[in-house]
Amino acid sequence: MPNFLKTILKFKSKLKSKSKKKIRTPGDKVRRVRELLILLNDNNNVDHGPNWVEEMKELGKYFADIKFTLYGTSEAEPVPEACAQVTQEFFQENTFRLLIICLSKLDLEARKDATQVVANLQRQQVHSRLIACEYLENNIDLIDVLVSGYEDHRLALHYGNMLRECIRHQTIAKYALETHLFKFFDYIQLPDFEISSDAAATFKELLTRHKSTVSEFLSKNYDGFFREFNTKLLQSAVYITKRQAIKLLGDILLDRSNSATMVRYVSSKDNLMILMNLLREPSRPIQLEAFHIFKLCVANKNKPHEITAILIANRSKLLRFFSNFTLDKEDQQFEADKAQVVKEIAELEPKEIR
Repeated sequence: MPNFLKTILKFKSKLKSKSKKKIRTPGDKVRRVRELLILLNDNNNVDHGPNWVEEMKELGKYFADIKFTLYGTSEAEPVPEACAQVTQEFFQENTFRLLIICLSKLDLEARKDATQVVANLQRQQVHSRLIACEYLENNIDLIDVLVSGYEDHRLALHYGNMLRECIRHQTIAKYALETHLFKFFDYIQLPDFEISSDAAATFKELLTRHKSTVSEFLSKNYDGFFREFNTKLLQSAVYITKRQAIKLLGDILLDRSNSATMVRYVSSKDNLMILMNLLREPSRPIQLEAFHIFKLCVANKNKPHEITAILIANRSKLLRFFSNFTLDKEDQQFEADKAQVVKEIAELEPKEIR
C-alpha cells in the first residue's frame, strides 16, 4: 500500500510538472519558438538529438498558432491584447532575427506560416508604436539578408514577401533604395519567372510607395538609374520585362512628386528615340504605355531644339502612325490626347531649330 501511494503521488507530481510546462499564452508560444529556433540555429548540433523530429513538428505547430493569433480565423477576429503580446515578444531577445536567419532550415509549411507572421508583424502597433520599424532600424543588416534572398531559389519568394512588408516603413525603404536598388535590375532578369516577377514587384514597390523618398533618390541617382532602366528593362528582349518597365516608367514620371525628374527625362533625345521605338512594338499595351510618355515629350513647351529636330525629321512617319493608332474600345481621353499630339507635331516649324 505505501508503495502504491508513492506511485500515485509520483504520477500526480509528473502531471503537475507537465501542466506547469504547458504553453498557454501567445507570449509563451513565441518564447518556445525562440527556444526551438536556437536549437535549429546550433550548427554544432549535428545529430540534433532523439527528439529532433518532434521538436520541428512542434515549431511548425507554433508558427501556425501564432499566424492564427495575428490574422484571426473565419470564425474569430484577432484579439488585440494577444497580438500585442506576440509582437512585443518577437522583438525581444532577437526572436525576429533568429526567424529570418533560420528560415531556410524550416520545412515548407512552417516557412509559409513564418513568412505571413513576419509580414503581419510590420503592421502591429503596441502603444501606438510600430516596434517592428524601430527594431529594423536598429538591425538594418536584416534587410541585406532579405534582399540577398533573391539569389537563393528556395528563399526568394519568402524573403521577397517579407521585404515588401518591411519597406512599408519609410526609413527602411530609404535604406533599401540607397543600398540595394541597382541589384534589382539583375534580379528582374533572372531566368526563373516566379522569382523575376517577385523581384519586379519589390522593385515597383520601392519606386512608388514613399513618394518623397523616391523623388530624392531619383534626383540624386538620375543618370545611373535611367541608364540601367533604359538598357536593361525598356530595351529588354523579354516581352513581360519590357511591358512592366514601360508601365512603371509612366507611373513614376506622371507622379507629381517626380515632376523635376519627368521634365529631365522627356527633354532627352535618347529617351525620345527609345519611346519612338516602343511605339513601333507589335504589342498594343506597350505602344499605349509608350504613348502616354511620348505625349509628354511633344507637349513640353520648353523642349530642347534637338527634340524638335527629331520630331520634324520623323513627322510624316509619326502622323501616319497616329492615323492608324486606335483602341479596341472608344476612349475619349485617348482620342483627345492623340489629337493634341498630332496637332503639336503638325505645327512644328523648322525655324524653331537653331
